[in-house]
Amino acid sequence: MIGILDYEAGNLGSVTNAFRFLDIPARVVTKPDALRGIEAMVLPGVGAFGDCLRKLRARGFEAPVKTWIAEGRPFLGICVGLQALYDGSEESPEESGLGVFPGRIRRFADRPGLKVPQIGWNSVRQRARACPLFAGIPDEAYFYFVHSFRADANLPETAGETEYDGPFTSVVWRDNVMAIQFHPEKSQNVGLMLLQNFADWAYERTAAR
Repeated sequence: MIGILDYEAGNLGSVTNAFRFLDIPARVVTKPDALRGIEAMVLPGVGAFGDCLRKLRARGFEAPVKTWIAEGRPFLGICVGLQALYDGSEESPEESGLGVFPGRIRRFADRPGLKVPQIGWNSVRQRARACPLFAGIPDEAYFYFVHSFRADANLPETAGETEYDGPFTSVVWRDNVMAIQFHPEKSQNVGLMLLQNFADWAYERTAAR
């Protein structure tokens, strides 16, 4: 069973519907006690970094998320769910991130001709072909993005990069932790394939524990 965290800051409806369409057992988790019976965790996020982190903490999810990751259990962050894994963000300097990865999230540059936020389709260059999320997905496949802030390129955990005013990290992967800057639930067939890949990998990993 996949648990999708509900902390009033995620795109729950479309993410949940995507798993249902794929016939993958998933349920919305509204409180930490409801994590029992969950095999893989999904942290979606939309809106401002600081608002998402405050709501996550207010719901009591910060410690359970950190413990989940530290225990080596399957985790997928989506959009701000990727950004939350870092120490902090220029968007909300007063609010700390989860600190799973070092570094800060930065805003796209303000310059003539660059539209911020980035809204629309863009390609992902696979930097770590062995990443389970990429199984059966062609290199440079297109996904749907909506964001003004991004992780730097060429980080140790970078599995995929995208070009928008230079390269930025659009997919991260380290052991049991995966996260994506784009919205797979809005990325048509290739996005559904990525969610299926996460579920398949998560169940295989759980069975091997």
